[in-house]
Amino acid sequence: MIYGADTTFLIQLTVADVPEHKAALRLRQRILDGAGTLALAPQVLAEFIHIVTDPRRFRSPLSMREALRRSSSWWHLSEVRHLYPDEESISLFHSWMEEHRLGRKRILDTLLAAIFRSNGIRTVITSDEEAFRIFGSFEIVNPAGSGNR
Repeated sequence: MIYGADTTFLIQLTVADVPEHKAALRLRQRILDGAGTLALAPQVLAEFIHIVTDPRRFRSPLSMREALRRSSSWWHLSEVRHLYPDEESISLFHSWMEEHRLGRKRILDTLLAAIFRSNGIRTVITSDEEAFRIFGSFEIVNPAGSGNR
């Protein structure tokens, strides 16, 4: 099975201080033990770097060098499928933004959802369930919640 990875999942895997850290590690192991694949889009890595280096969010944020190293290691895992926007995903992004009357705070998640959908990804690992549930296209797996199998 292929799981679309949202930024929240990568943060939970990386930052030991977040409450969902252990649950995220267990979920990652279950995915990999089951020969699963994580699907990553470049903007997830960019958002990951932005967040984990922010001293306002974390007591001990990662240095830029460490965040880049971790981002690169995620991207180069053999169990990772790379996803990119294409004409279909950009069209779907615009359509969903209008159809659901979403504002500027929903731009990045909506683009990511459109990229997942246009690449055939139907299961998303995220703690931000509402960001993806609105589209009615995804099974949500929340490492710390009820969607965690």
